[in-house]
Amino acid sequence: MCRFRVAILLLIGLGAVVQAAQLREHDARWVAPDRAAAKPNPLAGRPELAAGGHKIFVERCAQCHGKDAQGTSRAPNLLSRRVQAQTDGALFWKISSGDTRRGMPTFSFLPATQRWQLVLYLRGLHEPAARVGQVLRAIRAEVLVQIGHNASRGHQ
Repeated sequence: MCRFRVAILLLIGLGAVVQAAQLREHDARWVAPDRAAAKPNPLAGRPELAAGGHKIFVERCAQCHGKDAQGTSRAPNLLSRRVQAQTDGALFWKISSGDTRRGMPTFSFLPATQRWQLVLYLRGLHEPAARVGQVLRAIRAEVLVQIGHNASRGHQ
């Protein structure tokens, strides 16, 4: 069982390395103007509104950024420190303005409240929590395999 656990953890680590190699890089030249970056989120302090941001993310963003927001070959990881370190105003500006040179559409057609909800949702995501989720899923799979193995041998 110990070897199996080590193998699972190695596969998770290898998967993370492969995934990272396939992610689109963050464009360091795409920076919000100072005035936009300084803009505070009018919905700050209302985390219950992030659920609306999740709905928008699933409908509008997940196809490129991945359903877990960890990025794809089409769009960068939104859980990265580089993205999460940006101000709410900078994220709002990027969502609103887009970067069509790199494939990020503009979402200025969405009401401002919905764009701010999306920023709230992104703020609620954390890379370490996502990694913990991966590990927990792997452990759960290992437990289910062991239960199945023990059941087939007549153990309970």
